[in-house]
Amino acid sequence: MSRREDYEARTEGLLAPIAEANGVSVYDVEYVKEGSDYYLRAYIDKPEGVNIQDCENVSRALSDMLDREDFIPDAYILEVSSPGLGRALKKDRHLQASLGEEVEIKLYKPVEKCKEYAGILESFDSETLTVREGDAPRTFSRSDIALVRLALKL
Repeated sequence: MSRREDYEARTEGLLAPIAEANGVSVYDVEYVKEGSDYYLRAYIDKPEGVNIQDCENVSRALSDMLDREDFIPDAYILEVSSPGLGRALKKDRHLQASLGEEVEIKLYKPVEKCKEYAGILESFDSETLTVREGDAPRTFSRSDIALVRLALKL
């Protein structure tokens, strides 16, 4: 397990009971470096959507817990937010919850001169992801996919 994965897993372990106590669920946790700064981002969700108070309550409790545990030696910026409407579907649990929904896929390299596709998420496994474009299913290798996210419905 990489250092990043360890930090994310440990943070998610601390976050789960805090989220439950605040009536939200943990969507994802990520630890990333952007420029010269490290960010620890916690994404929370609930069926009716999270509000600023939810984020503030969870952020304060998580910050206190992270200060107590002190397992991340680097200076970082803690952010707690909603995953948003066009949320990235990074984990199998995200894909499972989004079966039957319209998704957008961005590929690392073009397939048939195109790097972006959209369709209804039909299925996935450890190696592939299948979407329906109109009447035709299209299967992509997960190793070719740079990003999968829910399509924005404006």
